[in-house]
Amino acid sequence: MVHLLSIENLTITPVNAPNRKLVNRVSFSIEPGKTTCVVGESGSGKSLTALSVMGLLSDQLNRASGKVEFQGRDLAKLSADEMRQIRGRQIGMIFQEPMTSLNPVLTIGYQIGEPLTVHLGLKGDALKAKVANLLEQVGIPPHRANSYPDELSGGQRQRVMIAMSIACQPAMLIADEPTTALDVTVQAQILSLLNDLKQTMNMGMLLITHDFGVVADVADHVVVMFRGDIVESGSVADVLGKPKHPYTKALLDCVPDAEGRKPLKPIDYAWLNDEKVS
Repeated sequence: MVHLLSIENLTITPVNAPNRKLVNRVSFSIEPGKTTCVVGESGSGKSLTALSVMGLLSDQLNRASGKVEFQGRDLAKLSADEMRQIRGRQIGMIFQEPMTSLNPVLTIGYQIGEPLTVHLGLKGDALKAKVANLLEQVGIPPHRANSYPDELSGGQRQRVMIAMSIACQPAMLIADEPTTALDVTVQAQILSLLNDLKQTMNMGMLLITHDFGVVADVADHVVVMFRGDIVESGSVADVLGKPKHPYTKALLDCVPDAEGRKPLKPIDYAWLNDEKVS
């Protein structure tokens, strides 16, 4: 069986410190129409894993080993031109902070339309119509195509990023903490929108988050990362309902209850003295 995305034993190290493993032997796969959530603290290797899929690692980082296959093709063996054909066309990505991902001097209509021109060759009225349709899909009035990023709210900018990422109807979407810094109501709207788009387009989705509430809402499969390692993975029911690793249990203990009666507990790393993460 050929997975939509298959990551096998991925290891990432700094170029000047090859023995320091920022991502260590990471393996998981994603199927069409399914969502895999990668969860963990900041610095656990979640975003580096996603950037390695897109071929966007810094020159200071090295993919030391492992395979990243998309639709059966090893992405590491593709040329720069071949990767450019995949980015935005077959794999879309929503980056963490839309204000720094959007160009402040270009209208959002231009930015949404750019991948349509580059990958699909759309121009003129056909391009304008497609951009208007995409804005409507993500809940933004089409006339806002002439707006600049700083004229939009945080939630609207995130919707623009979603419109850009799905413009060419990719087979897979990577969403790197798409609800960070948004209020609770807007978070729910963004997650609902992503879920609807995934089902409509039968996309596979890799969603990176540190929020188990998000995981419970959208995930089919969960991968828990700690210091570059996968410490636990499985279905939502298993990982959230029957966690096996002490780090997963510690993360879940940090989640406040709806009534606010449960005391917040900081993560206790005492288990590191007794258990090797592998």
